Amino acid sequence: MPVKPTSMVWMDGKLVDWDKATVHILTHSLHYGTGAFEGIRCYATARGPAVFRLRDHMQRLVNSCKVLLIPLPYDLDELVDAAMEVVRANDASQGIYLRPLVYLGYGEMGVNPLPAPVNVAIAAWPWGAYLGDEGLASGVSLKVSTWRRHDPNAVPTVAKSTGGYVNSALAKLEAINGGYDEAIMLGPDGTVSEASGENVFIVKGGHVITPQPSVAGALPGITQHSVIEIARDLGYEVRFEALLRTDLYLADEMFLTGTAAEVTPVRAVDDRSIGFGKPGPITMELQRTFFKVVHGEVPQFDHWLEYV
Repeated sequence: MPVKPTSMVWMDGKLVDWDKATVHILTHSLHYGTGAFEGIRCYATARGPAVFRLRDHMQRLVNSCKVLLIPLPYDLDELVDAAMEVVRANDASQGIYLRPLVYLGYGEMGVNPLPAPVNVAIAAWPWGAYLGDEGLASGVSLKVSTWRRHDPNAVPTVAKSTGGYVNSALAKLEAINGGYDEAIMLGPDGTVSEASGENVFIVKGGHVITPQPSVAGALPGITQHSVIEIARDLGYEVRFEALLRTDLYLADEMFLTGTAAEVTPVRAVDDRSIGFGKPGPITMELQRTFFKVVHGEVPQFDHWLEYV
């Protein structure tokens, strides 16, 4: 869906008008994918807008820059403050999505990133259900992609790097062109890694199972971690296990997690129905509870919310 403009974008310490938040055509990251980013949601609550796990997201951005050897010119507290400034500068009354981006700007051309300046921006816009309202309610269909997830020793999958998402875009495009909603990517060893931008969970025999990100070559998901904590709080056993594609086919339930996708049920993989072909009871309980948490309705998880 097209991005709906908001009022202001934070760029290198200043708020600028949306239409003036531009970069030069020779921006290094545009040519070589040298950058890191985050996706963060701010939700409407009874106490006003609240950003979900803001510090955790910004810490992951800091970690990504460390892995990519990008000298980040702002510390964690400054990034958190900047994000809150963006929320206040725009209409977040119904919720808003935040996109922090660290990129190498206009300088020398060539693969060597060292001469390029480091720039930081934070944009925000309203963003509904990433995989659609129908997908959120009834489940999405997935295709196991012919594109494998990066080997972590080829591209560091622990970093949320801009260039790394070419891999995801190819898998997503293949799935969409094939009539599916989303792609599942296998890791270099043939086990399930993640979707194009989401972590993968299955439910089997009442247990909640997800691949260990560091082993599967997946991005360590903040929503993934949140859902694990919520599931355990609800009394479910959560396991980290390697999964084959056939484990997905034979799962009782399946769902995806991510900042954009939130908690989205899966109804089919490779034209095979998951369970009864509709969201299962554990998936829906986790989804309902997750939305209560992000809207400030579950006191024990209120520490995850940064109120504006």
